[in-house]
Amino acid sequence: MLSILVAHSYFLRFDRKQFGRAKPYPPLATLQVASMLRAAGHTLHVFDAMLAESVEEYTQQLQRVRPQLVLFYEDSFNFLSKMCLQRMRQASCEMIALARAMGARVIAVGSDASDTPEPYLRAGADSVLFGEALQTVLTLAERLAVDPLLPLAGLVEGQAGVATLIDDKVSAIRSATPVPSRKQIDTPAWDLIDLERYRVMWQRAHAYFSLNMAASRGCSFRCNWCAKPIWGNQYLQREAHDVAAEMIDLRRRFRPDHIWFADDICGFRPDWVTQFGDAMRAGGGTLPFTIQTRADLVSVPMAAALKHAGCAEAWLGAESGSQRVLDAMNKGTTIQEILTARARLKAQGIRVGFFIQLGYLGEKLEDILATRALIDQAMPDDVGVSVSYPLPGTPFYNQVKRQLGPKTHWKESSDLEMMFHGTYVSDFYRTVRDLLHERVTAQKLATTPGEDQHRLAMTALQNRWDTLIAREHVYRREAGVAAACS
Repeated sequence: MLSILVAHSYFLRFDRKQFGRAKPYPPLATLQVASMLRAAGHTLHVFDAMLAESVEEYTQQLQRVRPQLVLFYEDSFNFLSKMCLQRMRQASCEMIALARAMGARVIAVGSDASDTPEPYLRAGADSVLFGEALQTVLTLAERLAVDPLLPLAGLVEGQAGVATLIDDKVSAIRSATPVPSRKQIDTPAWDLIDLERYRVMWQRAHAYFSLNMAASRGCSFRCNWCAKPIWGNQYLQREAHDVAAEMIDLRRRFRPDHIWFADDICGFRPDWVTQFGDAMRAGGGTLPFTIQTRADLVSVPMAAALKHAGCAEAWLGAESGSQRVLDAMNKGTTIQEILTARARLKAQGIRVGFFIQLGYLGEKLEDILATRALIDQAMPDDVGVSVSYPLPGTPFYNQVKRQLGPKTHWKESSDLEMMFHGTYVSDFYRTVRDLLHERVTAQKLATTPGEDQHRLAMTALQNRWDTLIAREHVYRREAGVAAACS
């Protein structure tokens, strides 16, 4: 059969914010496809970029393994892969060129490659596959196993969802919409990476060890800014007992203290969560876990089911405290639903984080202050703050694509550069981000001894808000000037 090196290009070290957080997770989708190919009889190796020092580690493994095929399969469960951070695309193209120079065939699969195949093809990839592409990966690997030197035309013949270079031009045959495979997700090939590197980083930084899982793929909701190049608008949920069995196996083999469910929406239905909790308890007890979900899915039965199953923390896509902005996003939730979800989860002892998005089209100062008011009222345990990021293939991207300048990707996740004509310049939103984070921190002081400390922190914070608001017209004018000059 074929000798295959499966790789991805998300280097934690190339993203200062995420490296500083020191919460790395193995590349689930990458390891799942490696497991699938190994089960098909191929010889498998994995290059895990997450904790690698540099591309040099990849070069060394490439020289050691000498694979016939290098498959770049980005981790579609890592939301940062969707954003195509500039440094990661550069790394991927450099790695593709190295593999090609060594004589390997190269295939690329991932969110950014699906959106923009040309850079990957010009770097040396034989083909880019759109969407999840599990069956196509298997088919192309089988063909190369028969003839590793098979001409490109023969390699991709009859396959939809494929892009190649023909006469120096990109030729793409796309499927109408990404359709995820309905086959059972393969158990990740954990043995092909060094999990102890992850344990060491987690233990040093946080004194516990967390691993990741996925109970589903995709999301059926249609927020205007959310890209879905891998799974489309499908939502495929695994059987609750299968997910519990996997978690029990992870607990037995690797002894994690915590699980991060990488699903866009984990659980979805209270009955599924209850079945999962029952299976975990029958298998020796629950393991604390964190999920992402929507406010409108957190019913009273759902909150109780999450507690029963062992959920320690839930992150809600609150996005904004302005109903006008939520409606413009086609979010489908209300401010009251956000507040109610927070209260229901808190009543069950579940920590709550809010994802907040600044700078969406038409957002004004009053909307930002409404977001601050939401945080004041809901008092989430944590917040993650970003600015609106135009992802190809989304209605939001189509609204702003004519405004996009030379910078179309962030270099790293802390960039927060406005890439379209927002109401304010980037520095304004960066300041708001910092103030919202500090507001949550100050709220926590209110629940600890030291009333004077809390009062002083809130006073200083309010002074900074007042200064920002007083200069709001300056930031708005600068944004207008920038838009006029573009």
